[in-house]
Amino acid sequence: MKVQVVEHAFAPVYDEKSRVLILGTMPSPQSVKHGFYYSHPQNRFWPLLATLFQEEVPCTCEEKRNLALRHGIALWDVLARCEIAGASDASIRKPVPNDFSCVLRETSIERIFTTGKTAYRLFQALVAPVIGRDAIYLPSTSPANQALFPWTKLLEAWQILLQ
Repeated sequence: MKVQVVEHAFAPVYDEKSRVLILGTMPSPQSVKHGFYYSHPQNRFWPLLATLFQEEVPCTCEEKRNLALRHGIALWDVLARCEIAGASDASIRKPVPNDFSCVLRETSIERIFTTGKTAYRLFQALVAPVIGRDAIYLPSTSPANQALFPWTKLLEAWQILLQ
């Protein structure tokens, strides 16, 4: 797959009641196509949040946004720009982090989580030293991660959001 320079496609999702920030690496081509975070049809992010919070799985971008905000969750990604081949986090080169100052200033974020090892590694290397806060690793909800983290194991790991 061809490596492309990709700019982040979405604004962060948050409001003044956001207490938890969940960060991916970069939106996948499918998410960009559908216009919202974690929008690959086989990504388990939205079914997982719906299960954790005992709600219906959201379908529209507005329903997804509302689900996150209702539960004090802000969404964004670690990177503002990078070189990447498709949706392969392993192919990321020349990463440029997002500026988190606005989100952190306008919310009361208590905990920061990253979805996947690459998001965690990039956050810890590029963002944590700037903002003086570490992230907590959560396994990726990507369909590519199903063998390592089947549904029950994924759900167990993500229970930390309820604490």
